[in-house]
Amino acid sequence: MSGIAATLQHRRDQDHGIGSCSQAVKYLNQDYESLRRRCFESGSLFQDETFPARTESLGFKELGPGSYKTRGVSWSRPTELTSDPEFIISGASRTDICQGALGDCWLLAAIASLTLNEDVLARVVPQNQSFARGEYAGIFHFQFWQFGEWVDVVIDDRLPVKDGELMFVHSAEGREFWSALLEKAYAKLNGCYEALSGGSTTEGFEDFTGGIAEVHELSRPDPHLFHIIQKAQSRGSLMGCSIDITSSADSEAVTSQKLVKGHAYSVTGAAEVEYRGDMEKLIRIRNPWGQVEWTGAWSDSSPQWRQISDEDRERLSHRSEDGEFWMSFRDFLRHYSRLEICNLTPDSLSDDSVSKWALSKFDGSWRRGSTAGGCRNFPNTFWTNPQFVIKLDEEDDEPDDGEAGCSFVVGLIQKNRRRRRKMGEDMHTVGFAIYEYCGQRNVHLNRNFFLRHASAARSETFINLREVCSRFVLPPGEYLIVPSTFEPNNNGDFCVRVFSEKQAEFQELDDPIESRVEKIEIDEDDVDDRFRSLFGQLAGGDCEISAFELQKILNRVVTKRSDIQTSGFSLTTCRNMVNMLDKDGSGKLGLVEFKILWTKIESYLNVYREKDVDNSGTMSSTEMRAAVEEAGFSLNNALHQVLVARYSEQDLTIDFDNFVGCLVRLENMFNMFETLDKDDSGCIELSLLEWLNASLV
Repeated sequence: MSGIAATLQHRRDQDHGIGSCSQAVKYLNQDYESLRRRCFESGSLFQDETFPARTESLGFKELGPGSYKTRGVSWSRPTELTSDPEFIISGASRTDICQGALGDCWLLAAIASLTLNEDVLARVVPQNQSFARGEYAGIFHFQFWQFGEWVDVVIDDRLPVKDGELMFVHSAEGREFWSALLEKAYAKLNGCYEALSGGSTTEGFEDFTGGIAEVHELSRPDPHLFHIIQKAQSRGSLMGCSIDITSSADSEAVTSQKLVKGHAYSVTGAAEVEYRGDMEKLIRIRNPWGQVEWTGAWSDSSPQWRQISDEDRERLSHRSEDGEFWMSFRDFLRHYSRLEICNLTPDSLSDDSVSKWALSKFDGSWRRGSTAGGCRNFPNTFWTNPQFVIKLDEEDDEPDDGEAGCSFVVGLIQKNRRRRRKMGEDMHTVGFAIYEYCGQRNVHLNRNFFLRHASAARSETFINLREVCSRFVLPPGEYLIVPSTFEPNNNGDFCVRVFSEKQAEFQELDDPIESRVEKIEIDEDDVDDRFRSLFGQLAGGDCEISAFELQKILNRVVTKRSDIQTSGFSLTTCRNMVNMLDKDGSGKLGLVEFKILWTKIESYLNVYREKDVDNSGTMSSTEMRAAVEEAGFSLNNALHQVLVARYSEQDLTIDFDNFVGCLVRLENMFNMFETLDKDDSGCIELSLLEWLNASLV
């Protein structure tokens, strides 16, 4: 069980609510109260068709259709399993959670933590739900934090049963069903039960608190760890610790000094006392069993307490077998393996006396070929990843405490990866790098910046967990955060959260959307005789070039070139070219119009060849991004994603005709907007006819 989980026991009697349930988003737009009312009106029990009582809700592989594990599975309501079902009997407790045939012990440890704090439990498990007559309608709801917002998940109470027993989480009591229903709601949120197999307890913990969990390996502690613990305590953070086991036989084995291996403890305090002329750092720890306490130095009856001041002794010591004890910080590092700190969001703490983290949050996405650049091992694409700038102006409150600078915690969460297990996908390997930044705010930094600058900090590792989280202390200034998958071209959505001691500005770096394409001004006198003669040969009797004639002309020219690859210009692209320059609405190009177009195509060709740095004859999607900018268009990440999706081949290459088609389409759209934006406000209002005319071009 997670060490953080045990911390909640200490908070049972403290008024640290984690926020109101009333603002939760209705998952899949299902409103619990209205659905429940409808059931009462119709006299029928709720059946949730968004998470049906069928095999697809169980899983996709081990628990999928055809698996021997799902043979003989039926779905039953608690009222069909026992004559006297209860939602919660005499309050929730850890014995309410027994694991079934699903590898989600990480989740069960987090669920068990809910039973240790009434405020947390009331948030996740809304009260006033029961099987009592007049109240029961076969519908229940639970609330979870998901990537920045609380969601309210509605379920029916049909649970998977095999051989007459619940398949998954169940209560030791047998008549109590809150934990089984909670697991079902979490499975619905993640797509199916099987999606919950395997994970980290901190993942579940964050979904039950909205906090950000950091892990400290005590074999290599942060040099300022004691102060970090003190600060965490002052902010109402949840803290826990545990001792690793080396074999299953070690689980909950008690050492000679009464510490329990493989067991979750909570960290409940930190203090310093003067002892033998020096300052001694002490940590207060609690065993959630309420008994079995440390017997070494600074334990309840140890002689060390007699050698400190009466004031300190009165302030800190107590002698009772309640599971809570002090030990020296040195012994703490020596005996324990891991410390977990769950930092709560400002709105999770109702106690105004607690100093709170400032929270900054941004959502983003990695898209193959445009914004999924991979880690720093891939310098040609790393710069295409989304980029965020955080401005840290104020140092921490205690600059002389050995932690001078600005403290902050960065967490990178991949979104909805469990839901994608049905499609054969799983967690990406993710991490982030941090750079000192001094530049223009609305400009996405290019490859050159990262070739010239080393990172100032980075996540400790790239890892295939839902979240990677690290703590930093850096001097005041501006810092660039670049989240990425380890390898390029992995699609995914993510959320970056920064918990800072002081309020910080946080924004995404992205290029402005604008066109810097210069107008080509040519009149008939500027056309030389050679080009005039060539036009006469190409245009035919009507002295104009149609889209059909333009297609033949361009394809005849490009097929003779060995330095570019092309499948030939499409009629659509040629029509777009004609539309861009056709001033009289004839659908054809005259001499001057064709000269302007020819000049543009020559310019496009020069850009294409210049940015094709590997001389492949095609453009990679990364080269395309640089080429579009060179051609005079500034686009943001979202638009670059659109261009790759619409104009690249399956292998993410763009040939010459698609490149030209893209630039022509962009120029047409910018020109059209400029024409319609009569007051230069940056906004236009279109009638249906205008919209159709614009979108059909």
